[in-house]
Amino acid sequence: MKCKQVLFTGLSSLLLFSCVSSKKFKGEVAKYDELNGNYIKVQGDLKSCEDAKAEYARNKTALENEIANLKKQNDFLKENNTTALKQLQDLSVISSTQAESIKKSLDNIGAKDAYIQDLQASMARKDSLNMALVMNLKGAIGNLADEDINIKVDKGVVYIDISDKLLFNSGSYVITPKANEVLGKVAKVLKAQPDIEFMVEGHTDNVKFAKGLLLDNWDLSVHRATAVVRVLQNQYGLNPAHIAAAGRGEYLPVAPNDTPAGRAANRRTRIVILPQLDQFFKLLEPKK
Repeated sequence: MKCKQVLFTGLSSLLLFSCVSSKKFKGEVAKYDELNGNYIKVQGDLKSCEDAKAEYARNKTALENEIANLKKQNDFLKENNTTALKQLQDLSVISSTQAESIKKSLDNIGAKDAYIQDLQASMARKDSLNMALVMNLKGAIGNLADEDINIKVDKGVVYIDISDKLLFNSGSYVITPKANEVLGKVAKVLKAQPDIEFMVEGHTDNVKFAKGLLLDNWDLSVHRATAVVRVLQNQYGLNPAHIAAAGRGEYLPVAPNDTPAGRAANRRTRIVILPQLDQFFKLLEPKK
């Protein structure tokens, strides 16, 4: 009898220990999965930062090369004018009025050199603002797949490309409920900078389309652009005076239309951050 009691007590302890160990193991597995998910997200954020840094470096290098070329041209003109003026003075073949005129020309070259420096500083500031905008957008959008949304800077302009499968059903220009997630995140960043003006462009593939009142891909692309604009205005409060809507149809593809993947890439909505031309033209005005 005593042996049975001992055996029963031992089995009970073993089962209790097994239960506790199983719970602890599952808890540790859950913690590992959470940490692994956080690690993957951090890796994605790091890649986005590295891509943005590389884009900024390329833009900076191109700008520095352009400025260096302008300085070389400026130095060449200065040297030629100085030499010509000295030769003319030595030969005593110009009047004092003519010499003064040439001197003013040299002074103008100095002013242009100062203008080049101002332009360099303004362009560097613009590149910095664009890079900050790109990083804010990528940070806000976060976990969306790279193939569904792409944010980039090309020739000083910020582009946001959103796959139409995130926004519309096939052949429709009605915004889907799930589209509010991505449009809301983009709108939050744009609204934080009220001076920004942007254009919403609709793009399609080259598959012939006609449905109801829509005659072709032109119509579909325009209706999709205006649908996105209305959401940004009515649901997220963006200033309509700073928004333009345009339809590009099938005529500005980013990939060949001869494969399903290429056509999917071409069916997109693009948000273009418009350059502030008034500020650019102010750079061209002579200083008083």
